[in-house]
Amino acid sequence: MISSFLVTIYSVFLPISLPVIGGALLKRFKGIETKGLSALSLYVLSPALIFETLEKASITSNEVTVTVAFCLLNVIALWALSAFAGKMLGLSQTEKSGLALTTIFTNSVNYGLPLVLLAFGQAGLDKASVYVIVQIIIMNTLGVYLAARSHFSAVKAIKSVFTLPSVYAAALAVLFRLTDFQLPEGLNTGVSMLSAAYAPLALVILGAQMVGVRESGASAVSKRGFWSGMAMRMLVGPLVAWGLLAILSIEGTLFAVILILSAMPAAVNAVILAEEYDAAPKLVSRCILWTTLASFIVLPAMIGFL
Repeated sequence: MISSFLVTIYSVFLPISLPVIGGALLKRFKGIETKGLSALSLYVLSPALIFETLEKASITSNEVTVTVAFCLLNVIALWALSAFAGKMLGLSQTEKSGLALTTIFTNSVNYGLPLVLLAFGQAGLDKASVYVIVQIIIMNTLGVYLAARSHFSAVKAIKSVFTLPSVYAAALAVLFRLTDFQLPEGLNTGVSMLSAAYAPLALVILGAQMVGVRESGASAVSKRGFWSGMAMRMLVGPLVAWGLLAILSIEGTLFAVILILSAMPAAVNAVILAEEYDAAPKLVSRCILWTTLASFIVLPAMIGFL
């Protein structure tokens, strides 16, 4: 077990740590702003990665079905458990919203995709692509609702999904697969170049965002809110995922990929929603920072075990 842990650290987390450290240093000493880089990643590089992966993915219709089913069941289960925990701990309404954001949404895009690619190769990335698309849609609908609650607009949430190029890239990739259409070689090369740039840039952004989260989350946070957020994301989340995977009879590489993505730290984007709708942003920020730091110990052990 120890040898597997060390091998995973060396072969997977050492390569990941270099761009993360680079992004953290740029933020700390050069004050780099990630907004422009995040836009580049979200609107250009991520769609290219999703399109290329889905178009060429070696994934069956059954795997797509069970992945979507898992995502929906997992969200319902975690939503109910976070609501129960918030009520039992006597958290305020804003802290309940922050706990839900921390519990349900993981950093499966900026952190999860590069990790899966290094740990499981292209086969793992193929299977992860469907999970990520569903998570992006849920984040921009349910995420808005959880953060806003009283002033939630269903129309706004639905519209936000259709502003995301990754959704269109996924639809286009599915259409190309169904019609056996191939991009011209020149365009295909360009898409591949953009796709290859996604992982290192996403990790640089992650490193910079971690420093930014640390700086913005320095004020006092409820201990009950913080520790419940840590426990829900790093312990309850993976256990619920494991149980659902067993119920759905998901096995092999798909099992390992979904479990790892479900055990990711809290999504960095959650703090954006928390700040916009005043859903305990300091609590969410602190949970993001510490779940990310904890993941550098928890995830290598999980990958080594799997």
